[in-house]
This record gives sequence, C-alpha cells and structure tokens, in this order.
Amino acid sequence: MHSRHLRLPGLFSLLLLVGACATTPAPVKSPETYFKEGEAAYASRHFEDAIAQFKKVKESYSNPELTAQAELKIADAHFENGAFIEAAAAYEDFRKLHPSNEKAPYALYRLGLSNYNQITGIDTDQTAVKNTVHFLEMFLAQYPASEYAADAKVKLADCRSKQLAYENYVGNFYLRTKKYPSAIKRLNEALQRFPGEPGLADTLLYLQQAYLKSGDTAHADEVQKRLEKEYPVQARQARGEEAKPAPGKDELPMIIFKDDGK
Repeated sequence: MHSRHLRLPGLFSLLLLVGACATTPAPVKSPETYFKEGEAAYASRHFEDAIAQFKKVKESYSNPELTAQAELKIADAHFENGAFIEAAAAYEDFRKLHPSNEKAPYALYRLGLSNYNQITGIDTDQTAVKNTVHFLEMFLAQYPASEYAADAKVKLADCRSKQLAYENYVGNFYLRTKKYPSAIKRLNEALQRFPGEPGLADTLLYLQQAYLKSGDTAHADEVQKRLEKEYPVQARQARGEEAKPAPGKDELPMIIFKDDGK
C-alpha cells in the first residue's frame, strides 16, 4: 500500500512532462529562413505558401531591409496568383511605406498593371481603366527612362483607346435612344479629351448623325467635312462606298463600334 502511494507522485510528474511536450510550440525560425522558404515556395508557384512565409518575415520586425523585400514579394505573389486586387493593395502599401526604396518605380509600374489586369468589357464599370491610366501616367512622369517605360506606354495607349471606345459606346446609346443633346455633349467632350486617337472616326460618325437627327444640319455638315478630311476611308464606308486605298498604300478599314443593345 505504501509503495503504491510512492509511485503516484512519479506517475503524476510523468504525465505533466508528457503534456508539456505535447504543447511545446515549434521552434521559431529566423526571418532569413522564413524568407528563403518563401522564395522556394514562390519559385514552385505555391503562392499562398509563399505569402504565408513572407508574412512571417514581416511579423518578425527584425530586419527593415528584409521586411521591405518580403512586402514586395507578397505583392508579387498575389500578382502571379491572379489576385490583382490584393496585389494592387500590396504594391500601394509598399510605395507608401518605402517611397525612397530602389524598387519604388517597379512597385508603381506593377500597381498600374494590377489595375490593367482587372479591366473587363466596355459595358462594365470602368474604374480599372481609369486607375490604370492614373498610375501609368504617374509612372511615366516620374520614371521616363525606366526599363518598364516602353511597356507602360503600350498599356497606357490601350487604355486611352478603351476610354474613347467607352465614350463612343455611351454616345451611341444616347443616339439610339434619341437623346440627341446628351449624345452631342458626350461626343464633343470625347473629341476634346482624346485628340489623335484612331477611334475618333467613330466619334465623328455618331456626332454627325446626332446633329443631323436633332435638326442641326449646319453642325452636321461641319462634322462631315472633318470626317472626310481626317478619316476619308471611314467616310466613304459610311456612305456605302467601297474603300479604295491610294496607290502604294495599304489602308485598313476601321471596325466601326456599334452598340448591340446588351
């Protein structure tokens, strides 16, 4: 009986030891180790795992330089994973936290691309187009000699074309619904905002029709003359004539944007 009582404290101590071992947290790794694991996951395209590791680097607060690298890597991982809203937010945070970092131009460029990749159809919300133009114009103004400038210019030109196409879409909607003053106002504003854009041929065609149907033949004739001068091929097509390129030149007919009512 006495020996049994002596064994109880020993058994109790053993149970406490086993319980303590079971609840012992995993050893904390260094920020550098977490960063390397994040890079390995990123390289393997396991982006969620990479983000988790890079966040651990951020949470360590031990190395400002490594933390900044981790923050940018988180943005890149979101971007490569197709999570462009999250990527845009992460790139914007990086720019605000590290405005003088050597990667700030890259972050601004990728911020523009994150918005560019959110662009959908012409009949949907145009916020992504507007944001892309804003950030890419800012990027080109601040870093005109950047290695990313050429691509930024291409994306920006595409967005401006999309913006004009949207204005034509709205103007044509007003035209089709016989809201001629609204069509005239919208299309004239587009002429002012997007000088030199190829899509202005559509703008002039719709504007000429809007003036004509509103009874303003004088302005309709003025727009028609401008159309004939600046976009002769489209003007001939509008009249139902076959386009005939000048000798030695290849003139490609423009696809006239039409509202299909959807």
